Formats: sequence, structure tokens, C-alpha cells
Amino acid sequence: MTETSDASDARSAADKEPEEPPSRLRRMMRYIPLIAPVLLWAVPCWVLLYGGQHWPLPVTLTATALFGLGLIGMPFAMMRGHGRRQQDPAAIVGDTLLGSGWVLFTWSVLLGVVLRLALVAAGVGDGEDRARIVTWAVLGVTAALLAWGYVEARRVPRIRRLDVQLPRLGAGLDGTRVVLITDTHYGPLDRARWSERLCETVNTLEADVVCHTGDIADGTAERRRAQATPLGTVRATRARVYVTGNHEYYSEAQGWVDLMDELGWEPLRNRHLLLERGGDTLVVAGVDDVTAESSGLAGHRAHLDGALHGADPELPVLLLAHQPKFVDRAAAHGVDLQLSGHTHGGQIWPFHHLVRLDQPTLAGLTHHGARTLLYTSRGAGFWGPPFRVFAPSEITLLVLRSPQGLTSSH
Repeated sequence: MTETSDASDARSAADKEPEEPPSRLRRMMRYIPLIAPVLLWAVPCWVLLYGGQHWPLPVTLTATALFGLGLIGMPFAMMRGHGRRQQDPAAIVGDTLLGSGWVLFTWSVLLGVVLRLALVAAGVGDGEDRARIVTWAVLGVTAALLAWGYVEARRVPRIRRLDVQLPRLGAGLDGTRVVLITDTHYGPLDRARWSERLCETVNTLEADVVCHTGDIADGTAERRRAQATPLGTVRATRARVYVTGNHEYYSEAQGWVDLMDELGWEPLRNRHLLLERGGDTLVVAGVDDVTAESSGLAGHRAHLDGALHGADPELPVLLLAHQPKFVDRAAAHGVDLQLSGHTHGGQIWPFHHLVRLDQPTLAGLTHHGARTLLYTSRGAGFWGPPFRVFAPSEITLLVLRSPQGLTSSH
């Protein structure tokens, strides 16, 4: 394994890659803090209590008060937990209410319309009977999905294995094992034991290279050190490399760079390493997250030219970039394979569809441009709400295949 030096930070302004313009999702997100709490709690309240059910008055008043408490308590807890105070207990309460409210809202809308229409079409009961059936169906589905989603979020991720053929990969590198973990999001819920089991699972895969494509944690390195420390036990025969994600820039990114260095991980911050085997070479490169430049931290920015500076353009390139949307730049540079995370696979359906407004893909292997492949992992952990609904976590084992290696094996 050999390496290049960092690209000089003293480049002219003309050399800088353009800052990422605001996406449609990001523009929409500006208004979400104002309208989301009202929608999340008011819609289910109406569907479950005031849609023709005629519950006893004490039931209606008590349930309405609980919805009102959720409407007020969720944003208050979120602000205390994720704002300047960074109070973990408040964050846990706020995140749990957010996830619960989202699932309840989703199924109140779906079942409140679809099931009610189906009951009308089937001639089931009168208006009040149908309204009560909808209420109990919404509550049952919501409770089941939240219980299942919590188990899915807290479990050690399943291993996803796939072969990825790279046309320019030399036969000497055929069978190279690359393990991808991403979006561990160590946070308010203490997951130190989960982290240990995650790393133990990675070590069973006998990786040549282990990659972490960012969003290591929510919170500073000092606060999340105990949860992140097991990353130091991860084994790879050739390299352990990582890049920053957008959440590092919410939590003193340089502290995370320093801790990952202490744990023995190699930073690919706009630079590359060369993986050599059997007379063939693979460029393993990485860039800071696209939000890095707006963070104001000196030397932090996504700079692909810097990452590939000095590399032979004829060699195949494996690129680490936190967000899938960086693939447009990767394809323009002829990168062979980009590894990303960030999306969580949507985390809680149907948030999947909102993620697609901001990113070119949700999960899996996709083709971009003339030769660029993108693999997007659903991630190992979770952000905020401790639920994963129809978006299971993963540890990914990618076995790189050479056309020459495949030919010689037959």
C-alpha cells in the first residue's frame, strides 16, 4: 500500500469545485419545522377521534390532550436535545415522538382513505362502524410497525454480499474484498455494545479494505467516544479508510478526524491510496462531504481533483463519497466505482420518496455515465427516531471482479 500527499489547500479560487446548489428537498425542508408538527399530530387526531366515531366524551378529551401534548412536546424536546443544549434524554424523547408521529400520520392518511373506501364499497356497517374500524386498524398497524421498526433499528445489521465487475480492474486484484459500513450515527441512545457486535461482524468477513463513508455519529467525538471506540478493533489486511459525512460538520468535524486517526483509520480527505496486488493497482480515493466547504473549517471541502491528483488516469478508481449525488462529479472524472451512504434507504417509509428528491438513488448498485458504478448502502445505524420501517440496515461486502479474472476462472 502506497499513498500520495494531500492536495495543496492553497489552490486558486478557480480550481475550487462549485458549491452544491440547494436541492428541491433542501428548499422544502426550510418550511418543515413550521408545518410538520401540526400535520403529524392534527391529522391522526382528526382521523382517530373526530372522523365520525362518537367516542365517549372522557375518551375524546383525554386522547385530544395527548395529541396536544405530542404537538407541543415533540418540537420542545427536539430543540432541547439537538439544539445548543444537546441534552441526550430530551433528544431521545423528541426523536421517538417524531418517529411515532410520522408512522401514525402515514397510516392515518392511508387507512383513513383507502380502508374507509374499501369498507364503503363492501357495504360494511354504517358510518360510525367504519370510522371505528379505521381507528383500531390505524392503531394496530402503527403499534406493530413501531415495534418491528425498533427491533430493526437496534439489531446488528445483516450482511449484504455482491460481486461487482469493474472492466478496468486487473486480474491481480480479482477477488479483492471491500467491506462498507456507513452511517453508524452513534448518538443519544448508548449503543456501545451494538458497536462492538457490529465490529465483530465486520471482522468475520476477512476484508482487504474496510471503508466507512461518514456520519459516524451525532454529537462530538468527546461525547460519543465510548460508542465509537470499538471501531479501533476492525481488521483489514490492507487498509481501513473513511471519509467525513454531513453530520460530522454538525459536531466539530476535526474532533472526529482526530479520534479516527487515534483509532487507526486512514483519512481519505481529498486524497488517495494505491492498492497493489499481483502486479495490478487500484486507486482508492475519498472526498470530504459536499457540505464541508460551507462549514467554514479550513481545509474541509469536497475536491475530487485533489483526491485524484498524481494518480495514473489509466488505473481503475474506487471512490468514497458520503452522499450518492456526488456521483455526477465522479462520472465526469471517469471513476469506476463510488461507495456512498447517507440515504439510510429512507429509514422510515414513505420518507423514501422524499429522499429521492435529493439523491439519485436510494440503495443498491446503479450505473451512471459511461462507466461509473455507484453502490449506496442503507447504512448500519439510524438518525434520530430509533426505527427502521421497510429500510433494513446493512453491512456490505463487495467482491471486486476483473473481466480477466473471470475469464481465467472458467
